[in-house]
Amino acid sequence: MSDSDRARETAEQSDRTRIEEADAAEAEREAAAAIAREPDRKAESERDAITVNEEKDDARKIVTGAARYTADYRDRFPDLAHGTVVRSDIAHGYVEAVDTSAAEAMDGVDAVITPFDDVVPDKLYSSSGQSYPEPSPWDLKVLREHVRFVGDPVAAVVADDPETADRAARKIEVEYQELDAVFDPEEALDEDAPQLFETDDVENKQSGADYSRNLESHFEGELGDVAGAVERAESEDDRHVIETEWETPYQSHCVPEPHTTIAYTDEDDRHTFITATQVPFHTRRQIAHLFDVPIRDVRVKKPRIGAGFGSKQEMAIEPITFALHLAADRPVKLEMSRQEEFTALRFRHPMQMRMQTAVTDDGDIEAMDLYTLSNSGAYGTHGMTVANNVGTKPLPLYPRVPNVRFSGDVVHTNLPMGAAMRGYGAPQGHFAVESHMDEVARRLDLDPIEFRLQNAVREGDLDRSVAILKDGDRFTREIRSCGIRDCVDRGKEAIGYDDLEQPDEDHRKRGVGMALIAQGSGVAGKELGAAQVQMNEDGSFHLQVGGVDTGTGADTMFSQITAEVLGCTPDDVVVIAADTDLTPFDYGAYASSTTYISGRAVKKAAEDAKERVLEWGSKLLDEPPEALDTGDGGVYSERTGNRVSLEEIGYEATYGDDEREHILGDGSHSTDESPPPYGAQFVDVTVDTETGEYELNKLVFAADCGVAINPALVEGQIEGGEHMSLEYATSGDLTFDEDGNPDVLGFRQYGMPRTTDHPEMETILVETHEPTGPFGAKSIAELPTNGVPPALSNAIRDAVGVRLTELPFTADDLKAAFDEQSADGR
Repeated sequence: MSDSDRARETAEQSDRTRIEEADAAEAEREAAAAIAREPDRKAESERDAITVNEEKDDARKIVTGAARYTADYRDRFPDLAHGTVVRSDIAHGYVEAVDTSAAEAMDGVDAVITPFDDVVPDKLYSSSGQSYPEPSPWDLKVLREHVRFVGDPVAAVVADDPETADRAARKIEVEYQELDAVFDPEEALDEDAPQLFETDDVENKQSGADYSRNLESHFEGELGDVAGAVERAESEDDRHVIETEWETPYQSHCVPEPHTTIAYTDEDDRHTFITATQVPFHTRRQIAHLFDVPIRDVRVKKPRIGAGFGSKQEMAIEPITFALHLAADRPVKLEMSRQEEFTALRFRHPMQMRMQTAVTDDGDIEAMDLYTLSNSGAYGTHGMTVANNVGTKPLPLYPRVPNVRFSGDVVHTNLPMGAAMRGYGAPQGHFAVESHMDEVARRLDLDPIEFRLQNAVREGDLDRSVAILKDGDRFTREIRSCGIRDCVDRGKEAIGYDDLEQPDEDHRKRGVGMALIAQGSGVAGKELGAAQVQMNEDGSFHLQVGGVDTGTGADTMFSQITAEVLGCTPDDVVVIAADTDLTPFDYGAYASSTTYISGRAVKKAAEDAKERVLEWGSKLLDEPPEALDTGDGGVYSERTGNRVSLEEIGYEATYGDDEREHILGDGSHSTDESPPPYGAQFVDVTVDTETGEYELNKLVFAADCGVAINPALVEGQIEGGEHMSLEYATSGDLTFDEDGNPDVLGFRQYGMPRTTDHPEMETILVETHEPTGPFGAKSIAELPTNGVPPALSNAIRDAVGVRLTELPFTADDLKAAFDEQSADGR
């Protein structure tokens, strides 16, 4: 190389260096400006307690057996009695008589209750733990004279021990007037189908209800003119109308800890419930309403919970427990069996969905039309609201589509009731929408990922489809944070999307599928969380928060947010949570609201306490509060560098000579916002075209949940959600015989994937900043439940060219599809 060439290269390198330095400086200025605009944003270098893998506060207690769940509190009640529920063995009919004499004659039996006893309220209610008045019909009674599915509770026994209660329950004889039943939601809509409810059997009816046709609710909403867009597409050569149909089954929550409640009355005649619940404050209100007692006389305490996944958002067994307690006049524990969990409690709603899209040759979507038929089962808990989410979660992935329609029917059948379950309608909706989008791309010979991204949401978009079922624009939302394209890019690289090697055997084919995913962060306009922070003399803190930790690590997250604000460590924060007598109000753990809503309330309470901490720091440092900040266990001056410890402040505030104060902070949070977290689910699959067997090689999930307060806990939520999603796609299903009797009685028949069934999983966190969330955080818990079914359907389509449309996917399904493909000559 000549001297002139070297000089030129040196000059070019110098120019590149100056440009890079200028770009870096500009990026730093932009970041500083962003932080100035959004004081909640913290640079990574300035974070102390957040985005840190803080150990889950109860992890060691759980693995050593020291954690106490509801059933573990039995040793606190020497006179504790035990309950058992007698359930209907017919799908539809009326209880004509209940012979309890043999059971009542047994030694050790305290009481037997039936629908005809005074201690059992004859009042309609909803068991759904939702805001007041519940957006679910009031169609339940504590014990049922009119039974509507195999498993309806018709009587209950309380005895000295569980074995006696079970034996007594088997001695109870129930006579029924049996009625015709209906198990198919389409048949249930027929005018001559068996009718589950008379109009007077239901209060708080939902929009579009028509109980003469077993219709719990009908809903519809439209943006633009879908019919016009479809008509134009059908008449023009460069446009297409593509329609698909999809079906999803029942799914069990499979909670490790079954529903369990202990009910007792204390020396002040106040009724206390120790119960595995996600919604202690809603349960308190519902019990008070149902049994006509003042709310002040009801206390609900949530101990450690062995997961809920939505099943414990229901007040499923607390009323029966309380009625047994009143009948026996002693503390009572009611604990569900595993068989009851699989046959008589709560489940994910089965759905049938139809999706239609009008699209141009170039891949521009001009119209989307989604319809869902939801099987609500025997009762309406969460029926309409879950079905609403089938569209209002996935359709906003494509907010710039000008013409959108979403409609649905929620129908009663004589099968177990659907209810809240992790994802809350979004897994069903994503299966339909994201599988459909993949199919549209393939029929147009477009790359499925590029087709999606061409139409997908971007930061700054105005999303109207999220509020398609609401009047007005109150809940139209601006997308302020969206990392969906980074999720796709990083997910593609991790799965090896562009470098897929095929197996050597001709009958084995490999493919990759992807699905875009969105969820929400709480229920817009329907949330409230509150918290209080108390400073102790030694500079530690007690945090009282109504938010509920269901095993997710929420208490740990609360302590990290508090510590980040107050400049202490999470170990310095003692969390007291979810006791209606001791903690501020909170709607509970559902709708992915805990970090976003309850966490924001905690942050506000900590900031309120921080103002007082800085005021006392000002007194000790003789500097103005605005010059001070908290950090590293104390208050320091940004101007002089002087500092005073939190312990010194605590003692001075509590025992000072001139003035004293108990430093407290209060915060509550409610909002019309519900910013969506985003994700990209990738599935790598190999299919045997001779047998239909398929093997999942790898799952990759890339998630944008804003700023991850505790990345390790976030990854745990993602992997757990993927497990549930994998089960939904491949093995989880509840089936029934022709009389409505359940075929699945426990884990052995259910087919939950075991550890050895799991493919490799890789989790990728893509950080964005959501300005309305605590320190930029959005939700995460439900997001990963939505992705595996559509991504797997898309991967199988990619591998072998056939489309599976009904969950779960089995080898028999694939073999049948291959046989049909051969018969068609394809």
